[in-house]
Amino acid sequence: MSLRTARLDDICEINPGMPKSLDDSEIGSFLSMAAVSEGGRINFEEERPVAAVKKGYTYFERGDVLLAKITPCFENGKATRTAALGRPFGFGSTEFHVLRAANEVLPDYLFYRIWNSSFREFAAKNMTGSAGQKRVPVDFLRRLEIPLPPLGEQRRIAAILDKADALRRKRKRTIELLDSLTQSIFRRSFVERHSSKWPVHSVESVALDARTGPFGSQLLRSEFVDQGISVLGIDNVVTNEFRWGERRYISEEKYAQLHRYTVSPGDVLITIMGTCGRCAIVPDDIPIAINTKHLCCITLDKEKCLPEFLQATFLQHPDVLQQLGVQAKGAVMPGLNMRIIKSLTISLPPINLQMTFVKEILSLKAMLMSSRIAETTTASLFSSLQSRGFSNQL
Repeated sequence: MSLRTARLDDICEINPGMPKSLDDSEIGSFLSMAAVSEGGRINFEEERPVAAVKKGYTYFERGDVLLAKITPCFENGKATRTAALGRPFGFGSTEFHVLRAANEVLPDYLFYRIWNSSFREFAAKNMTGSAGQKRVPVDFLRRLEIPLPPLGEQRRIAAILDKADALRRKRKRTIELLDSLTQSIFRRSFVERHSSKWPVHSVESVALDARTGPFGSQLLRSEFVDQGISVLGIDNVVTNEFRWGERRYISEEKYAQLHRYTVSPGDVLITIMGTCGRCAIVPDDIPIAINTKHLCCITLDKEKCLPEFLQATFLQHPDVLQQLGVQAKGAVMPGLNMRIIKSLTISLPPINLQMTFVKEILSLKAMLMSSRIAETTTASLFSSLQSRGFSNQL
């Protein structure tokens, strides 16, 4: 049996507007775009009087569905349900479309119908405006046809997706907690319990070698080939973990000229161009590879300093961040070069304390990897359930 469809403007009001009867002194909820996460959750709710927000903001009522209409918020999936807000009405960013479900459609079902990748891909093709300021036009939403099963089936589909989404959120939260725990272990071990007896060394003094990649005519983009010796760049380091991004290769003949730029397992890579200050460790299973001029590669004397300790120190230690001119970990550094990196001074704890730290974080990283695999699986399941739910297969 074919599934009934309906135009969106036949089953809900779109951007219905504020009633004239609303008094200026009444208090409503207020949602900025930042208050809504890309996962559809409301992170925080403010309250403001009508007089302060009735002009220049979008009116909605509790139970409405909000959909971001502007790039990049729309592509990132910013949409939310307002049923749990503390006030019966509210105001939000003018970059929200407001969808108010009528009797034939449940708000939860409507939310999931517009909060999925297939809808976003289709809507993105119908956006209007300039390249940097494209928006989902209201006329597109009005004409949009969506599957519309009976209310009982809508309720069942939304309940299944709620459970799958809750599991997806838990997986994501587990990863966030593990990341936070890694940072806490470093702070507990080497910042809060810092010993004045630990010697202070420059990065250069604990390194066997520090170098950047080939400059200028030593390596041209036109010399990259389809397969051969790997060439590492910013994309391999930008997440502060080594990851394969864009694959670049040079021939073995070219490598013979550039072999002095070879990276080795355990080397510490730091970005010095583009997004400066990202840091990753070369993994043990790295194939033969060199780094580009965008990276500083440090080979450590591991009897003095372990790669995991240096990476954590570089990214998290407040003394090092202060030397680098940033106020907090994770900030983009204003400028960085090999001279600055080599001259950084670090408080160096005994190697046995470093080894204990490494053992702890390697255990956490194993858990983190398992959690990320589980998150990927859960996200795929959620996406599959969404697709099946809206094609009468759930």
